[in-house]
Amino acid sequence: MEGSEEISTLALVLAYLLLLIPVLLAYYFKITIVKRLVISAIRMTGQLFVVGIALIYFFELDNNWLNASWVIGMVVFAAVSTVNNSELNYRIFLPPTFLAFLISTGLVLWFFNAVLVDLDNVFDARYLIVIGGMLLGNSLKGDIIGISKFYEDIKKDEKRYQYHLAMGASQREVVVPFFRDSMAAALKPFIASMATMGLVFLPGMMTGQIIGGEDPATAIKYQIAIMLAVFVATTLSVSLTIFITYRRAFDSYGILKKTIFRKSR
Repeated sequence: MEGSEEISTLALVLAYLLLLIPVLLAYYFKITIVKRLVISAIRMTGQLFVVGIALIYFFELDNNWLNASWVIGMVVFAAVSTVNNSELNYRIFLPPTFLAFLISTGLVLWFFNAVLVDLDNVFDARYLIVIGGMLLGNSLKGDIIGISKFYEDIKKDEKRYQYHLAMGASQREVVVPFFRDSMAAALKPFIASMATMGLVFLPGMMTGQIIGGEDPATAIKYQIAIMLAVFVATTLSVSLTIFITYRRAFDSYGILKKTIFRKSR
């Protein structure tokens, strides 16, 4: 099978013209997303080109220490992005969020490379960086939803939360329902996506491999493995983030600290 067809620079420019559709709709319905959309598109383009150039050298060098450093750097950016988009206090939430990402991504990434793919070198740049990025990208989305909902729901329902504490319930007993709802909210979109995969849409990794000339059977096996790995990494990441930050977000009386949010709620 031949490799994928080249996309010319002109064709890529034409692809950007597709953004005119959401921009016009946003202007018509007065949806304030245009500025963020343009900035995001510019950032995406610059970041992907820089990463693409960097990966060429990383793949050629394939140094274990450099590869591991790259993944740790991605974990840092994922943690910062999660805390930033959740509008939470960096000082309280950044270190535990980083730790949660590092543990969840590290464990699942090692299992994928060492057990599922059975690599001789689990630090192989093509797998460590690429698969690590896929795990982190999906975990990040789940984390933002999960951690935001957990603390926002407790804040909104603070009187009921404090009432149960005053009635003698332990803090763990009181927060379990909030944890349950947050996990469900974080994982529900992914579960729905997984259930319709193959019927409603073909996922990106599988599509890329097939377009690149890979045998469809191999592409399907990789896609199944990566989807299961992503789901487990997301579940671990969200639960660990809530569990670790939970110890820092409440005072000694079990009351939610006023300083956990960057903005007043």
